[in-house]
Amino acid sequence: MTIEKTKATDVVSSGLTCNTKAGEDAKATGVFEIKCHDKDGNLKWEAQSKNLVVNEGLAYMAGTALTSVTQITSFFLGLYGAAASNDPAPGDTMASHAGWTEDTNYSNGTRVAATFVTATTADPSVVTNSASPAVFNINGTTTIGGAFLTSGSVKGGTTGTLFSAADFGAPGDRSVVTSDTLSVTYTFSLAA
Repeated sequence: MTIEKTKATDVVSSGLTCNTKAGEDAKATGVFEIKCHDKDGNLKWEAQSKNLVVNEGLAYMAGTALTSVTQITSFFLGLYGAAASNDPAPGDTMASHAGWTEDTNYSNGTRVAATFVTATTADPSVVTNSASPAVFNINGTTTIGGAFLTSGSVKGGTTGTLFSAADFGAPGDRSVVTSDTLSVTYTFSLAA
């Protein structure tokens, strides 16, 4: 007589790998485009520079969108001059920006208003003043190293919300003289 024995064993193994961190990143970027024309309207130079949205600007955006921070309805463009190191930093504010000094060698009574169009609804959402660039009427020989966007209108003032700043790209600082005009366009994008 034969006895047969069988033994059955099943082994089941499984695993699940998933991303336990949900979320999206938003990227805030901007570009300053500056054109310098001489007294006869001839283009002398132009510069396009990516900006730094400073911490104060980031906090303003988040606070306005999701909490009770009051919306700023008027923004102004300003210029800053040459220095040993034009260097906007994330912690810069209008009251404290050690890396750059505002240049007020223009005849406009205040910093020039930035007239923005309605933001687009695409990704990225874009807002710009390209339909109405800010025009600075230069009234002295000076060197310009960059531009900034703020809620404060007073030339040389230290109040208001600093939103962003940008140094000129290579070759860097640019010279201007009396009767030159600088046209400044700011384009801001917010992408998911």
